[in-house]
Amino acid sequence: MNFIEIILAETLKDADPALDVTGSDRKVLQVACEDLTNYLKYHWNLVATEANQCEIVERLEQFFKENPAELEEFLAMWTGNWFKKWKERVKLLIGDQNANSWNRASKTLSNAEPLWKQLEHKQEIREVIAATLIKNGEICGTEILSENLLKLELGDKRVQHLKDKERILNVVNNALRKARDMAQSKGPLIFVKIDKGYYNPENP
Repeated sequence: MNFIEIILAETLKDADPALDVTGSDRKVLQVACEDLTNYLKYHWNLVATEANQCEIVERLEQFFKENPAELEEFLAMWTGNWFKKWKERVKLLIGDQNANSWNRASKTLSNAEPLWKQLEHKQEIREVIAATLIKNGEICGTEILSENLLKLELGDKRVQHLKDKERILNVVNNALRKARDMAQSKGPLIFVKIDKGYYNPENP
């Protein structure tokens, strides 16, 4: 575990002692780490720069050395806000619940994969969209949502290839507009499909 994972694991456990962030709830920690990284990139003006995870970790470690109490206070506040958003934004789909909506979105995302793999500067574009979500008050699932917004736009049948720069610009602009709208919406945005057997106590 890197420094971000270690400090977030502790604050997540403080927020909800029932969480097993190193076991069955590891995904919660993973998403929280992505979100905190995107949040810090936005507030430290590192969006779409060459700053990587190591630089973020180094800055946090320095902050911890200089003022551990202030960092602890910030993390407790950020994690509390993030957790509220997590409960609002993440919904588990059990079995075939909402199957039609799930299948439609999955098909569009699947159609986008070939173009997604070829897309240049995807990380920078994704960071700009994540920053738009954060700027508009969304701090949970920013990595997942920004990637899916891009893929859903790319998966639209009007985008045939990546040589059409104007169309790609439209894709990015549409994703940014939808990110602004999404951040101001209410209710779940991230749907996690769970097999019925996961909640069957008779299963081993």
